[in-house]
Amino acid sequence: MAKTPRNHSSRRPQGRLIGYARVSTDEQATEAQEMELRAAGCDTIIQEHGSGASRTRPALARLVREIGAGDTLVVVRLDRLARSVSHLLDVIEDLTAKGAHFRSLSDPIDTTTPQGMFSLQVLGAVAQLERALNSERTKAGIKAAKAKGRLPGNPGLREGRPETLAKMTAAQKAAYGVRLQSSANQWLPIVRRMRPDHTWDDISRVLRQRGLDWTPERLRRAVKWMVSEGMADKSLLRKSPPRPAEDRLMTLVAGIHSSNPELTLREIANQLERLHERTPRGGTKWAPSSVKNLIDRAKRSGLLAAPEHAGEE
Repeated sequence: MAKTPRNHSSRRPQGRLIGYARVSTDEQATEAQEMELRAAGCDTIIQEHGSGASRTRPALARLVREIGAGDTLVVVRLDRLARSVSHLLDVIEDLTAKGAHFRSLSDPIDTTTPQGMFSLQVLGAVAQLERALNSERTKAGIKAAKAKGRLPGNPGLREGRPETLAKMTAAQKAAYGVRLQSSANQWLPIVRRMRPDHTWDDISRVLRQRGLDWTPERLRRAVKWMVSEGMADKSLLRKSPPRPAEDRLMTLVAGIHSSNPELTLREIANQLERLHERTPRGGTKWAPSSVKNLIDRAKRSGLLAAPEHAGEE
């Protein structure tokens, strides 16, 4: 009796196959990559036009933020996705954190298979070795330069050459964009929910309650960059309407509650007293009922999405 063939494809995740096609300039076309991606089973394909030397890729960042658990990001070749091994590993780490996978059609990288994961570990080891070798070369270069009486570093920067300073500024802006995109899924949804009804002070306070270190000015600058790159709506930058003091307290209480929903009303009241926050009537002693009123208002305003409220005393 013939053996029933095994269904090897059943081992693959049942999510979507999402293709990512990138070319360096607007004059180039992605049709060739799209044909290969569709042949591999990708129904959705995201296109990107951007230099391979830059990590600032809004379409890729948006895809990684919005990809679902079980989905697989597919590229034709590794160089279409990442500019370096470290960049590739960073993207795959972000996908793994979302429960998603990665596959390259032309390379032995497929995080849905044991062989692909092994290849990824080899790449990680190569990246670590590369960083160590670069560090040793840098130290040796500095030592040799000092022995010859030369100053280490970029002479263009020391001399203030305009072209060197311009390149440095561009590199800093690119690095800033990469940092923002890598953490946007942690803070941008909260900003979208609260702006422009709430001030930057209110939002940064909520974020700090959740363990995210944001000042109002840094947060506003980050959102301004996201808007300029087309990754956020410009309405987020509209001026907030004047708000009474009680609304500020509502935002503060909502932030404390959302950072730890297990806190009782009395525990939240104690925190407010330690912060020297006055009650809506100007008192210094907080009652659990006052905290509950502010939490209920936060729910009605949409500031708190969770249905449950803080525990009773």
